[in-house]
Formats: sequence, structure tokens, C-alpha cells
Amino acid sequence: MDREKEQTSKPAAGRLLGRRIVITGAASGIGRATAQLFAAEGAALTLLDREADGLTQTASDLNAHAFAADVTDEASVAQAIHQGAAAMGGIDGVVNAAGVMLRGSVMEVGVAEWRRVLEINLTGTYIVVRCCLPWLQKATSATIVNLGSGQSLLPNSPDRSAYSASKGGVLNLTRALAAELAPAIRANTVCPGLVDTPMAQGVQGNVGNYALRRLADPMEIARAILFLTSSESSYVTGAALAADGGRSFH
Repeated sequence: MDREKEQTSKPAAGRLLGRRIVITGAASGIGRATAQLFAAEGAALTLLDREADGLTQTASDLNAHAFAADVTDEASVAQAIHQGAAAMGGIDGVVNAAGVMLRGSVMEVGVAEWRRVLEINLTGTYIVVRCCLPWLQKATSATIVNLGSGQSLLPNSPDRSAYSASKGGVLNLTRALAAELAPAIRANTVCPGLVDTPMAQGVQGNVGNYALRRLADPMEIARAILFLTSSESSYVTGAALAADGGRSFH
């Protein structure tokens, strides 16, 4: 049995029965894998992505609610969250998986590109959390899981300044949310290394400093997100879970 089949064939345990979860970046990659896993674990889902075709396919496969939205557009996100909350009867959790990676040296990456990366990865995360908060505050055992990066913990890969800054911001934003929203809402960060998704195209071979010497399957990251969303992590908040194959050893 190959690794992908092994990761997806484990039986569901109903860890999210009755939970109502918003997932961004659900059209592909980690967001899509998380949606698939969460649906199997019994969650009702509202999925957001700006890529409408992939989003529609994911939602159709999972009987989930889908809304095309750009996470940097507060009005668009607010409308999508409002509609999703109405359809699900509330929101118990949010997973911010939407993101973008930009490679280039400081001299190659202009200010406009820098701002775009921070807008999507950091400001987009803030907007989604802010729009979900009125419902999260009404829920019991509400959770926020944001996607950071191994670069959040150890920003030593060259030509990643904008990406590293944005993901470092996500990590500290999540810690600040954990402090501000406790004890009613838990907020944690998952920090993946390289994952076998379209975002990793062109850098798949850069795993020489990974203890496990390979990219992650998206479902492996989804399982880390599941842990931080489920009651199994009920005493965990403000944490940064490194799911990076031993890249950072944090």
C-alpha cells in the first residue's frame, strides 16, 4: 500500500460529529485534503476559495457549502461567512489554509509582490478570523487553526523573505488570538514543511535537510489540523505544531 492510500484509508472515528467548520483554500492542496478528512469525520463544512471550479468540485464531492471568495476582500469574505453560517446553523471552527508562496531574492521581489504575499497569507487570515468571530463566540469549544510554515519557525531557506515574513506573522497572530480569545476559543498553528501540492512545484527536491527526506502528503498535514480542531487537543492553545518532516526540530 502506498503512502497516499495508507493515509486516506484509516477509518473515520467521528471526531467532528456535530461540528460546523469553515475551511479556506479548499479548492486544492492542504485545504482540499482537510475538507475531505473533516467530512469523513462528520463535520458540516463551508468551503472558501477564489478558484471557483476546483472549489465547486470539492464541495460537490463532500456535500459541503461552497462560496467563491478572495480572502483579501473583506466584503466578499463577510458575505460568504454569513451565508455559510446560515446554511450550517452556526460556526464552531475555522481552518485558514489559503495561501501563496513567492520565491525570489529581496532585490527581485518588488514592494507590490511583497504586499500581495502579506495580503493573502497574513491579512487574509486575519479577515477570515474576524468575520467568523461573531459565530465562534457563540459556540462551545470553538477552534481556530491557521497554516503557518516551517519557515515560521526557522526562516533559513533563501529567496523566501516575503513568504517567511507572512508566515511568521501568521504564527504570532495566532498566538495573540490564543491569548485574547481564551478560554472560550482555542487558536493554534500548524507549520508544514514542503508538501506535495502545486505550491511546491519546482522545489520538490529540496528536502536534504529534512530528517524524513521526503515531501509530506497533504493528508498528513490535514491530520495535524484535525488534531488541533478536535477535542483530543482540548488543553492545547497558542501552540505551533511542526509537521515538517524534521526540518526545524521544534
